[in-house]
Amino acid sequence: MLYRPIPAVAEGGDTRPAAPGGDLLPRYFARIGYAGPAEPTLDVLRALQAAHVAAIPFEAIDALVEGNVDIGADAVAAKLIDQRRGGYCFEQNGLFLRALRAIGFDAEGLLGRVRWMQPVGAPPTPRSHMVIRARLNGRPWLVDVGFGSAVPPEPLAMDVEAVQPTVHEPYRIARHGGQWSVRTQIDGEWVPVYVVDDAVPPAIDYEVANWYTATHPASHFRHQLIAARTTADARHALRDNRLTIRRADGTSERHYLTADGIEAALAEHFHLNVQPHWRTAIERAATAEIEGAA
Repeated sequence: MLYRPIPAVAEGGDTRPAAPGGDLLPRYFARIGYAGPAEPTLDVLRALQAAHVAAIPFEAIDALVEGNVDIGADAVAAKLIDQRRGGYCFEQNGLFLRALRAIGFDAEGLLGRVRWMQPVGAPPTPRSHMVIRARLNGRPWLVDVGFGSAVPPEPLAMDVEAVQPTVHEPYRIARHGGQWSVRTQIDGEWVPVYVVDDAVPPAIDYEVANWYTATHPASHFRHQLIAARTTADARHALRDNRLTIRRADGTSERHYLTADGIEAALAEHFHLNVQPHWRTAIERAATAEIEGAA
């Protein structure tokens, strides 16, 4: 299937962005190491999601170091594809959504509130997480390539509340009014990941959410060095000076790192070329005291 540029549409709240040039798909496929068919099928969707989360790491170093993240289509393609960087949800899922639409998928973005690592009874968090809803033969699937160490490694059916096994943890999705609640099972306990609003947001909502996430003092991305990458074999998660590897076979390991160790981990586990201007943030992360799970 040949790539077809898709024009932007502004009617009825549809915020489909135009692809940044007709070469998006070849560049993107090369970046994630994908050589399969480009057809809007569930098998292709699964393969693309697995390849994306294994190749492009989750990271928010620009928010930590610069207090700014550009989520424009051209900026994201240049960063995640050409510069071989990672990104967070607005970058990752924004790029993935553009690629899916270029292939011909019926897909749209949604916004949700993160509940991961939130204590029971915690107040609502901002609507600061972007996911994708793709429809195949009328059936809705939740797709997410931008949620760090708990990212669903496969598309999740949104029309069933049964447990959905994946190559890593199982997930469940339940609808409550106008929201979708996503949970995963960790050490035998079902824990919340996020809740997603059913309504498709206008483009400005992503801009506001991204501005908050990248700049607000309450955003944890402004205070912690965070990176994650998920392969079929293991989840790799870095949170300041703690590297956690959770394998699909149930085994895990944890390491506390020096500044040099953090640099080495960013290269080895997350395939990032460490930039000189990151060093101050890395040294600060090496002295952090961390509580909670990775």
